[in-house]
Amino acid sequence: MRTGLIATFILTVLTLAGCGQSGPLYMPADDTEQAEQTE
Repeated sequence: MRTGLIATFILTVLTLAGCGQSGPLYMPADDTEQAEQTE
């Protein structure tokens, strides 16, 4: 019983660790116009 409780706790902590992660959920398209430098 104690092993199941520890496993549930670890799983809960790992699941909650992913919450609040920020950032884009997609790969932005590369804009070649911005990547080129003009002299």
